[in-house]
Amino acid sequence: MTDSAPRRARVRAPELIGKGGWLNTGETQYTLADLRGRIVVLDFWTFCCVNCLHVLDELRELEEKHRDTLVVIGVHSPKFVHEAEHQAVADAVERYGVAHPVLDDPELATWKQYAVRAWPTLVVIDPEGYVVAQHAGEGHVHAIERLVTELEAEHEAKGTLRRGDGPYVPPEPEPTTLRFPGKALLLPSGTFLVSDTTRHQLVELAGDAETVIRRIGAGTRGFTDGGPGEATFNEPQGLALLDDGSVVVADTVNHALRRLDPATGEVTTLAGTGKQWWQGSATSGPAREVDLSSPWDVAVFGGKVWIAMAGVHQLWTYDPAGRTVAVAAGTTNEGLVDGPAAEAWFAQPSGLAATADRLWLADSETSALRWVDPDGQVHTAVGTGLFDFGHRDGAAGQALLQHPLGVTALPDGSVAVADTYNHALRRYDPATGEVTTLATDLREPSDAVLAGGDIVVVESARHRLTRLRLPEEAVRVESVAHRTRRAATEVAPGALRLDVIFQAPAGQKLDTRYGPSTRLLVSATPPELLLKGEGADTDLSRDLELNPAVTEGVLHVSAMAASCDDDPANAYPACHVHQQDWGVPVRLTEGGADRLPLVLAGMDETAPAQG
Repeated sequence: MTDSAPRRARVRAPELIGKGGWLNTGETQYTLADLRGRIVVLDFWTFCCVNCLHVLDELRELEEKHRDTLVVIGVHSPKFVHEAEHQAVADAVERYGVAHPVLDDPELATWKQYAVRAWPTLVVIDPEGYVVAQHAGEGHVHAIERLVTELEAEHEAKGTLRRGDGPYVPPEPEPTTLRFPGKALLLPSGTFLVSDTTRHQLVELAGDAETVIRRIGAGTRGFTDGGPGEATFNEPQGLALLDDGSVVVADTVNHALRRLDPATGEVTTLAGTGKQWWQGSATSGPAREVDLSSPWDVAVFGGKVWIAMAGVHQLWTYDPAGRTVAVAAGTTNEGLVDGPAAEAWFAQPSGLAATADRLWLADSETSALRWVDPDGQVHTAVGTGLFDFGHRDGAAGQALLQHPLGVTALPDGSVAVADTYNHALRRYDPATGEVTTLATDLREPSDAVLAGGDIVVVESARHRLTRLRLPEEAVRVESVAHRTRRAATEVAPGALRLDVIFQAPAGQKLDTRYGPSTRLLVSATPPELLLKGEGADTDLSRDLELNPAVTEGVLHVSAMAASCDDDPANAYPACHVHQQDWGVPVRLTEGGADRLPLVLAGMDETAPAQG
């Protein structure tokens, strides 16, 4: 390094290995040596994870600004069994408009080499092939942008920076009527309104669910109100009919609710600022002044529009009369906890359906079917937590789903579940407590709507609506149960030192103006795993005691740190909140680790530096 260059911990970057091979490279297979001379950002993601989708959107501007020096590589590291299928990864890359190379790593080989423990994780590699930074969670792109600028200057001076076109090769577009549609709504006219998510449009189809009547939206990413040809959306999803005949649209990546007037095709904005909600943002107020976070579905329940706020693991409401929004349920912690609305935990709620006395929801990351009653109590019908999933019918207490995205109320009081990663339509009957399978061989179903005696399913990865008869009898399927593919971390019983690594990005310092700027929340499944160390505190390190009688479980760790620009001359410094939830599967083994480091931002200085 030159004397003027900043001193950084440097670790030689492990090779990129992925049994599934490369996507978006024109079939070229790359190694790290091929990327030498470029700044590389590895984005460890999995396509079920809404926080990973947030990072994809954060990276777009960075990629554009530094396109001749920076190469972003997505390393797809599956959580669910379905996400290990290569075609599913290829679909997701197109679905979410990923405009950089992606390495498909179904066996988590590269994830393990880089000791990654959370989705999403970003790793920065300098032009000489050394890891210089690691960040878990979202909201770190401002820090990475500053580091990239420093690395450009440093390696330009050393002669080790190589500029030029990157390895990205865009795929050929496919000529289908719909492209990864998300949700559908039956309009009073008998036509279907569909969110054509990847094409950033709404499409009205005739009663045959195939013939296009009209398209609403210009078909490019944007956040513009106007007529059907001028208005723009950004990956729209959920749709709900209001009493006045208008349609409310969950405009997911714009973090907004939009209103469609079906008579004119006019689109206006009901709620959201276009900015993503962060910890510390307002949680209620005038709808156009409050930030939202990846609203995925909407449903009218109790006179209000309920919002599945997937991005922060909560339910919110929009009040059409007062034009206000507010948090209705959830703490922002990710998990499965029932009880009073203010104390419940959700995990990426993605589908809603209302009946007179229940708001049903598909809680996708816990593979759960849950509901809210009129008193605000949250209940779980099917599902046990973040790491158990599969396709198993029978009594609800032992039945399994796999990342469901949609739920539909049926005429008899039961509900149909779009069991997305099982490619199935399932049914839960509250009267009997039984789960059955209505249909299989669907391709990533994400929603369904009733139309007469039929149920019309949004087959997202087949780019179509599929009409099924509501069967008299359910389909019988072979039971399959899975646990997450992530290997458990072997830890010693007894004392375990938990260290959350957080180093304020260059040019920033911890924000202590209003008290402690950090918070650490620890719990466990099962709760008996932790003999000591549960609960919340402000220190990012904690001594835990693990129960030797519990052989395996999951440690749930939620960390938050606030940092501000370190410029004494600026009376109003820009501040950033860094937050991440980890679910760490652990196995208690004699001789296992007695320290568990989790990197929120920075480098674990106890790891051996090289170079």
